[in-house]
Order: sequence, then C-alpha cells, then structure tokens
Amino acid sequence: MKMNAAETSFAMPEAAPQALPPLDDEAEPRRAHAIGHFLRRARALNDAQVAQILTYQRRNGLRFGEAAIALKLATSDDVLWALSQQFDYPYAIGDAAPFDAELVAATDPFGEAAEAFRELRSQLLMGVLADDQSRRALAILSTDVGDGKTYLAANLAISFSQLGGRTLLVDGDMRTPRLHTLFRVDGGAGLSSILSGRAEASVVHQVPNLPTLFVLPVGTLPPNPLELLQRPATGLLVQELLTKFDHVIVDTPSASHGADARVLAARSGAAVVLGRRGRARIRALQMLLGALATSQVRLAGVMLNDH
Repeated sequence: MKMNAAETSFAMPEAAPQALPPLDDEAEPRRAHAIGHFLRRARALNDAQVAQILTYQRRNGLRFGEAAIALKLATSDDVLWALSQQFDYPYAIGDAAPFDAELVAATDPFGEAAEAFRELRSQLLMGVLADDQSRRALAILSTDVGDGKTYLAANLAISFSQLGGRTLLVDGDMRTPRLHTLFRVDGGAGLSSILSGRAEASVVHQVPNLPTLFVLPVGTLPPNPLELLQRPATGLLVQELLTKFDHVIVDTPSASHGADARVLAARSGAAVVLGRRGRARIRALQMLLGALATSQVRLAGVMLNDH
C-alpha cells in the first residue's frame, strides 16, 4: 500500500446536530492487570497451573510469561497478546477473533499490512485530521468495485481505535455493504434507518475484543440511496457523530455506482481516494478527483492498493 501526498484545502460546511439513537453498549473501562491475569484468561489456566508457573518463575528468576512458555502452558503468541492487553493495545487472535481474517489490523497486528495502516493513520493525524477546530470525518472512496475500499476503511478504523479513542466505522455503501459481515454484527438496522427517520435503539454496535471500536451498518438497502444521502439529515448526522466519537471513518460505494461517494465525502469533510494497482483506470481516477475538487472536501491523498 503506497500513498502519494496530494493535499488540497477547502472549507468545511457547518451543520447543526440531530438526535442519534443510543449505543448498543458503552466500552468497558480498561483496568491495569498483571500479565498473568490476561494469560490466565487466554489459556483458561486453573489455579494449580498458575501456582506452578509462579513457583517456576521464582526458582529460575524469570518473568511470568517466560515461565509459562517454559512449562508449555502458554505460547509466545499468547504472551505477546497478554502484553498487548496490559498496554491497552487490543487485537484478536485465533479462536478469539470474532470477525473476518481480512481485518489484518486486528488479526495480524504486527504484520506488514497492519504496519502500513499505522503509517497511514500517522500521516492522517498529522495532516488532514490535525485541525481540532474544524473536525472532519474521513470518507474512503474508489472508482470501481473490488478496489479494496472496504478493506482500507475497516483496517484504518481498527488502527484508529487502537490509539484508545472512540472510533466509529460507518457503512455508507447502500449498494453493496460488507462491514456488518466482516465484523459479524447485526445489519438489520443502521444508517438507512436513521436517514429515513425509522431509527431503532440498537443501530451502533461495539466490536467484540476491540472495546473502543464501533460499527454503524447500512441496515435495510433502500431503493433511493442517493436521495437519502443528499438530505440535510446526512450532514447533521455526521456532525453529531463527531461530537460523540474521536474518529469517524466512512466507507462509501464505488464511484461507478453514481454520486453517492462524492456526496458522502462532502458531508464528511475529508477523503482518501483509492485505486488498485494494475487495475485502476487513470481516466476514472482523474474524473473522481476533478469532481472532488469542485466540492467542499479536503483531499488527504491518493493511494494505490496492492491487496
């Protein structure tokens, strides 16, 4: 994944907030625990096994995790996971992962792809998202279906949540939504319900194992997605979300479906445009960038995806 610096400044439209249905669940406050607490939970260790580890630890002058590995009561991956929990860097491994392996920032957080998302996160925080006086959501756009837009939006949202701030991932793709499937959350109600005035109580879902990440799915696919997005309620909703969450990432339909993505980008205030290496058509990218240049969107950059 590569990013070319391409920043253009525009004004952010103002909007007043509107009511948002309450969250499914508030993130449980994280408490400081010894590594043994997390290892015991990960490996389902009983009292006798914990006592065995402690005895071995004292006799050999080892750390708890090292003793557990030596006794084959834990693996190095288990210890790394426990340390990550202790230092408030949540992710999910193995059977603990309740969502798709495509979410590499959560399932393989020390791999090359996850590091690329952390690098992108840093660039955004020092660039287009740095202005605290004019907060923006970030829309992820692409020209065609299959460019990897949802992959980017989902993993970038996970990376932001791992900073500890409340992060909301909004599925604005009312054509071919995937986020509810990737995170395995209920997609029966969501964004379309809010915008059509039929919002139910539980439309925002906290993601298991990632306590500061929340997902707002599309809900029922409407017959008029563009008309819904162009209503004033969309901008009002985004502004309210920015008062409730530290970071808001918006997945959008591909530009080949119409103007939906451009409307969502305008409502969000900032955008990243994605193309797929060896597949993206330059003419289509130029047209999308040209359309964004005429709107009130701050372009964070253009990326090429190898995924």
